[in-house]
Amino acid sequence: MGHLDHAAFGWLTPVLSYAMACIGAALALRCTVRALDATGRSRRNWLLTAASALGTGIWTMHFAAMLGFGVTGTDIRFNVPLTILSLLVAVAVVGVGVFAVGYGRVRGRSLMIGGLTTGIGVASMHYMGMAALRLHGEVTYDPVLVALSVVIAVVAATAALWAGLNIHTPAAVVVASLVMGVAVTSMHYTGMFAVDVEVVPSSAELPGATAMQFIFPLAVGLGSYLFITSAFVALSPTAKERAAYASAEQLTEPDERAVDVAPPGFRAAERGAHAGGRERATAGASYGSSSRAAPSYAYPAGPVDSGPPGP
Repeated sequence: MGHLDHAAFGWLTPVLSYAMACIGAALALRCTVRALDATGRSRRNWLLTAASALGTGIWTMHFAAMLGFGVTGTDIRFNVPLTILSLLVAVAVVGVGVFAVGYGRVRGRSLMIGGLTTGIGVASMHYMGMAALRLHGEVTYDPVLVALSVVIAVVAATAALWAGLNIHTPAAVVVASLVMGVAVTSMHYTGMFAVDVEVVPSSAELPGATAMQFIFPLAVGLGSYLFITSAFVALSPTAKERAAYASAEQLTEPDERAVDVAPPGFRAAERGAHAGGRERATAGASYGSSSRAAPSYAYPAGPVDSGPPGP
């Protein structure tokens, strides 16, 4: 039996995998909050972003941890098509759970369906990624630890979807993301501790790509996607913020429909050069030879009601 090393680079890969899980969870939570405040196509787009963020974060966590996985007595390669398929599976099953919660009418039932589907899908992604391993030997699993890892995946997925429905403040999202990162990382290492490898020495060349040839560039690219998407979500205003901005603009912009309303008993003076001449002539006739300028408003021809007479 070969000796398994789950942290060939020390604490680097466990910490990096945990960070990827937390970032993916936080981004998915923020996108889910935005989706629940939106309608129509906007809701769908936010849910798609949440699914891609959470699925990508979980997959990146898994293979960032796999960078530190080694077996004494054999090299390790990865089957490229199967590894990429595991990424697509992760995003797809997370998308099913996120959309079930985002569009479900009965939240409790939607949460259970989404959590179960997503948890089983995440576990499937993990073991599909493990199936992509190529080494000189035979890989076996402890069924009890495998079952435990699936249970952890379902609980973690249900908690993630519940948090998306109930947690809205940024501080609460941070705390929930840290907890979810622990849950997802625990699921991964529980599944890894279930692995046993019986090494069969061989000089034959293994098919597939090494972790540094394939997994590392892909993990870096997906990690960059998570960071860029996080910046976009952080800078994008929420529905409440957009409503506040629109309300503030309505208060500061002048109302084009406003009209100059004269006081009771007055009529507005006509404007324009020709109308102004007639107004001055009328004012001159009314005031005689007075040199005072005509007021903006003139008394009408009839009597003016000045209110009730004094005592």
